[in-house]
Amino acid sequence: MMVLIDQETCIGCGRCVEICPAVFFLDETIGASTVLDEDACDYTGCCEAAAENCPVHAITIDDQ
Repeated sequence: MMVLIDQETCIGCGRCVEICPAVFFLDETIGASTVLDEDACDYTGCCEAAAENCPVHAITIDDQ
């Protein structure tokens, strides 16, 4: 599974980190979330929820 965050769209609200901390990290130096471990999506089951709850739809998930 590939997880992408559009850094220019992300507003750094941290909702994805709250929902799925094994995958996402809020990088305060850039003011946006980053992907820590996209492989964790396969066993945590929270990536889709994080993407659905992103207020600006900055997260894209590709189920390759």
